[in-house]
Amino acid sequence: MTEYTPGPLDRDATVYVAGHRGLVGSAIWRHLDEQGFSRLVGRSSAELDLRDRDAVFGFFADTRPRYVVLAAAKVGGILANCTYPVDFLSENLQIQTNVLDAALQHEVERVLFLGSSCIYPKLAPQPIKEEYLLTGHLEPTNDAYAIAKIAGILHVQAVRRQYGLPWISAMPTNLYGSGDNFSREDSHVLPALIRRYDQARRTGAPSVTNWGSGTPRREFLHVDDMAAACLHLLEHFDGPTQVNVGTGQDLTIRDLAALVADAVGYDGETHWDTSKPDGTPRKLLDVSQLTASGWEPQVPLAEGVARTVAWYRSHGESIRQ
Repeated sequence: MTEYTPGPLDRDATVYVAGHRGLVGSAIWRHLDEQGFSRLVGRSSAELDLRDRDAVFGFFADTRPRYVVLAAAKVGGILANCTYPVDFLSENLQIQTNVLDAALQHEVERVLFLGSSCIYPKLAPQPIKEEYLLTGHLEPTNDAYAIAKIAGILHVQAVRRQYGLPWISAMPTNLYGSGDNFSREDSHVLPALIRRYDQARRTGAPSVTNWGSGTPRREFLHVDDMAAACLHLLEHFDGPTQVNVGTGQDLTIRDLAALVADAVGYDGETHWDTSKPDGTPRKLLDVSQLTASGWEPQVPLAEGVARTVAWYRSHGESIRQ
């Protein structure tokens, strides 16, 4: 493999952000735009179905991007992952394989593949180091999605070994922020809590019932921080292993619920339905590799939740619910 030295990306080069309308992709797009990138390219799913291999290859032939950020994916919470495992496995494999294969055919200089912290074993030692990948059983409630993302990491590593291209992977912790999915069916825990508590406040409901026991611990990163970390990695990191992206701090779901209730101004009671699954007991990333490269998050959780609540309320009917 030819040695690659990371450095500032060409702000005038064509950059394709796959999934630029999603939570992560839209934040990355905003950040790149703010940092002076003048030739950002994105396509909605209606304009380009990334599951359509011929369409993806045609798109790359037309646009010929120099850099690619692969943030497109089918995502959802515990309920969606449990209900539609085939969809999460098949569609994500199709999306990432098509994009990565097309990027390889056109020898894209730099690719950043985004995965998820659910790739790690359910009972991995905490905090979770990158080296723990494939050392134990996955969490059953999202194993299909995790397998797809693991395949993406190995795909990137294989391209590095076989073709010498300096492609990298980043594994974010739980993300939240502007543009999140607040739907009842497939939202993640934090936006689901915001929707639930805000609705209870508006309707005057005396109590709110959440899934599980509230005891699992989770780490949360604001999506604007994630976007900044992505550009940082593209300009400062090159290596075969995936890189964890998070805050290095976690809290219980029970404490998170209390934080959200306070942010929306709800003062009723909270109950916990222990017949519902908790998921992984704890999931905290070891982010020492990222911090050693010179990056740290800037948005405290309380501030980030307050900003997300404000965004949720200001967007009304346009929000995915």
